Amino acid sequence: MKMKKKEMSLDNKLNMLRAGVLGANDGILTVVGVLFSVVAATTNPFIIFIAGLSDLLSCAFSMSAGEYASVSSQRDTEKAVVGEEQLRLKTNAEDELELVANFYMEKGVSKDTAHEIATALMQKKPLKTAVNVRYDMDLDDYLTPWGAAVSSLISAALGGIFPLAAMTLAPTSFKMEATILATVFSVALTGFLSAKLGNGLAKKAVIRNVIVGIVTMFIHYYIGKLI
Repeated sequence: MKMKKKEMSLDNKLNMLRAGVLGANDGILTVVGVLFSVVAATTNPFIIFIAGLSDLLSCAFSMSAGEYASVSSQRDTEKAVVGEEQLRLKTNAEDELELVANFYMEKGVSKDTAHEIATALMQKKPLKTAVNVRYDMDLDDYLTPWGAAVSSLISAALGGIFPLAAMTLAPTSFKMEATILATVFSVALTGFLSAKLGNGLAKKAVIRNVIVGIVTMFIHYYIGKLI
């Protein structure tokens, strides 16, 4: 008999999507920044390509490592609060029972029914119930750092490919324009996705990302000119 594979929770899915969107945005901006700095200093296509590719790889692995460390820290915090809750249940179980009962009363359940529900839940799964009520956290589903790390690695690399491919493959007379267009399109897309994930205003996020992308290209280009 095959065991049913546990489905990934919504929190973990959203965490991976968040890491992916942020990774893609950073990949785009860091790569185009390096490309514009280098292209302002040299016209050698090989040097421009190698500089962009090197930055793409370093950005992807840096973002991945950062996400792994960040989510690992959050996961450690989750485990720490579970430990605190275990101690509360051992030393003051009655207060934890009242906490759960109050939780249901705040939702409109009568006092007697709320205590019945709380008693039943605390007898069956006390730690899981208390952690869920106090911290709105699922005891069986900690955030996974590897998912966020892999998502960030792949998305940062894919994001950086847009400006790198435009700068590398476009005709010589159109390289700068093609790279600008590729960058504007890709940062607009990441702005739109980030707004959708965060229930924000898509138009505002797209405009903000496009402005940041243009400013990034402008600054790096003139830094390259100065060098």
